[in-house]
Amino acid sequence: MPFRQRNGGVVPTPKILPCGDSALTVEFGSTIDPDINGMVLALDEIVRARAPAGLIETVPTYRSLTIQFDPVATDYDALIRLLNDETKGIAPRNAVGRRWRVPVVYGGEYGSDLEEVAEIHGLTPARVIDIHSSAVYRIYMIGFLPGFTYLGGLDKRIATSRRLHPRAKIPAGTIMIGGEQAGIAPMDMPSGWHNLGLTPVRPYAPERDPVFLFAAGDEIVFEPVDASRWEAMEKAVKAGEPVAEEVRA
Repeated sequence: MPFRQRNGGVVPTPKILPCGDSALTVEFGSTIDPDINGMVLALDEIVRARAPAGLIETVPTYRSLTIQFDPVATDYDALIRLLNDETKGIAPRNAVGRRWRVPVVYGGEYGSDLEEVAEIHGLTPARVIDIHSSAVYRIYMIGFLPGFTYLGGLDKRIATSRRLHPRAKIPAGTIMIGGEQAGIAPMDMPSGWHNLGLTPVRPYAPERDPVFLFAAGDEIVFEPVDASRWEAMEKAVKAGEPVAEEVRA
């Protein structure tokens, strides 16, 4: 991919790629990088704010933005001109989203893979918990399932390849790691990631307003809590009370 200079730095030149006759993708790079993701989110805001005729949906990811549109209602050439104009020298979205403190019960029946992950890295379970809960995680994108959070920022000391044999189902609220990524399960789901703990917080709840608790660009910190608090936290979530606390960066 060609590169260009911007403010003394080097950033990838965006590529506009057709995806059939009703979508296109703008690629900003090929790595997990906060600046690249920031440019994706900046363009996402621009496109949604200007809402070209026939726009159906925008899908921001780690490194690209997919734009879905009605080919009958959309002026494709005008859309391409808009994207070419807006991606010239585009800066990452500097504003950090909300920061959330998410309570987690680690290990035991709540995190069946904690001891295995600790053994793989020559650490104690307590040390894995300390490392995992000390990081500030960025939500790079929401996807795979409604509300699934793809989190960057996992400490390399506990980065762990995915399981050889995925599980058919893990419970909603599972706090997991896979490779150099972390995540929160929004519902019962299959997974090949390693389960470190469990939170009663639900990133996705169709009966709740808002349906999606987190958004791309938000940050998450995990707070270890004792298992004795689980019943009370779960009851609070079912009553619609906030359990994930919104805090300032």
